Amino acid sequence: MNGLPFIKMHGLGNDFVVLDGRAQTISFDQAQAKRVADRHTGIGCDQLIVIEAARDSQADAFMRIRNADGHEVAACGNAARCIADILMQEKGSDHAIIETNAGLLDAEARDGGLVAVDMGLVRHDWRDIPLSKAVDTLHMGIEHGPLKDPVGVNIGNPHAVFFVDDAEAIPLDVVGPVIEHHEMFPEFANVGAAQVIDSETIRLRVWERGSGLTQACGTGACAALVAAHRRGLTGRVADVRLDGGTLRIDWLPDNHVMMTGAVATSFTGTLYPSLLE
Repeated sequence: MNGLPFIKMHGLGNDFVVLDGRAQTISFDQAQAKRVADRHTGIGCDQLIVIEAARDSQADAFMRIRNADGHEVAACGNAARCIADILMQEKGSDHAIIETNAGLLDAEARDGGLVAVDMGLVRHDWRDIPLSKAVDTLHMGIEHGPLKDPVGVNIGNPHAVFFVDDAEAIPLDVVGPVIEHHEMFPEFANVGAAQVIDSETIRLRVWERGSGLTQACGTGACAALVAAHRRGLTGRVADVRLDGGTLRIDWLPDNHVMMTGAVATSFTGTLYPSLLE
């Protein structure tokens, strides 16, 4: 029985099953993707990634993303760095362009095995996040348990960033799912508990929509820096410390956000059709 080759990769512990659908069509429905992502009976991952042929002539490849619950999403920063690493190695180049449902992402290799990705434009109008009604996205007024008064940011997907005194003390596994499904978020939300250490350092924990608690969330780190700067708590550049490691986030003058961090390949394997039945 023939199977599908895959690569297991991660960016700071945010882990992915990556399949190459450029030479053959690979498609998953929600239930199949969920089975692959299951950590007990599948391969296990936060996101399932399929590399596809680019639609845009400027791009090297298209990246399709499904969260662990099987739902397709438009953006994943850590996955973008992993896919960029694959593409750059294939090309023998230090630059790659990834096409996503959130737009084109420019990536480049940095010293020390790091990969930097331009995550695109920051959006914080209530319509762009999107929210179910018009509110001030700098003070959204949502409150649940120890979390209150978030900043709304869209970095290819919706984020609610809550500033807290101690990120470790927040029961994010309890309050995160409630806020994720709050009526204010018609497309649900990623929930960040951000502790500002100093003007250049943020400690962040993230409940990722459709995946749960994650070791690292790239778009979440971008959202935390943007939210912190909008609140006057940091500059436009900061190290964001996540459970799995640190990302360097730079909110550029052109309103794009640059994210830099490490990528790693864990193992390769074969996904057998029986898992998809």
